[in-house]
This record gives sequence, structure tokens and C-alpha cells, in this order.
Amino acid sequence: VGQEYPDVETRTLLVDAASMFMVKDPGRFEIVVTSNLFGDILTDLGAAISGGMGLAAGANLNPEGKFPSMFEPIHGSAPDIAGQDIANPIGTILSAAMMLRFSFDMAAEAECIENAVSAVLSAGYRTGDIAGGECAKVGCSEMGRLILENMTKG
Repeated sequence: VGQEYPDVETRTLLVDAASMFMVKDPGRFEIVVTSNLFGDILTDLGAAISGGMGLAAGANLNPEGKFPSMFEPIHGSAPDIAGQDIANPIGTILSAAMMLRFSFDMAAEAECIENAVSAVLSAGYRTGDIAGGECAKVGCSEMGRLILENMTKG
């Protein structure tokens, strides 16, 4: 694919080297194209570096639009904590924002969602998976309500 876009700089890395560089210098990565297995390893690592699995949005993109793209939190569905109101909904919410931007050309709506998530986190609210220090610990439904409330403000 890289040959089709000569203006885009590409590099090939083995997954162990990519993992090391993600920890040492995450800014060197803008887009990572990989197989499902290595992608799963790298997205979990990237999520841990950026604050936790519950925060990370994910996408399997089809840039040609020939087939649908798929958007989901990188952690999947977490059936082991279903119904306990302890899951972090942010990865799912940010995945929806990615879908709006990529699949429906709704950048303003996506930005509204992203700004609302940022506002809630900046206000100190955290779900249990990322709670710590001086924060207000909330459950899944409360986090969703706070984000929705901030979306209606913006």
C-alpha cells in the first residue's frame, strides 16, 4: 500500500521493536498498520501508556469504503464485569466519535464528543479502572451521564 502513496513515509518494524519504541518514544507513531495479533498487542500497550484500557478507542478502517469499517474500544466487550456498573465507557464513546468522523463526515459532532470526554476527565471524574489520587470515582452510567451533560453544554 505504501507504494501507492509515495509522499507518506513508512517504516517496517518487528512487533518487539515497535513495542519498545511505543514506550520510549510514542510520538514517532502516527498510524500503525499491522496484523490483528500484533495490532492487539500494540493497542493494549498503547492504552496502558496513555492511561488505561478503558480510555482507548479503536478502529479497523477500510479507506476505500468498499467494505464497512469497524469501530470499538480496544478492550472489547468485557463480559466479566457486565451488569456491575464498573466498566469505563470512554473507549466506546470515543470509538463512536471516530466512526462519526471517518464514516459519516461528521467532524463537528465527533469533536463535540471528544471535548465532552476531555471536560469530564479535566474536572477530575474517573471510573474505577483509572481512579486514583484526587479524583471523583464514578461508575459507568454516571460517567456516561456526565459526558452527555457536557455534550449538551457545547
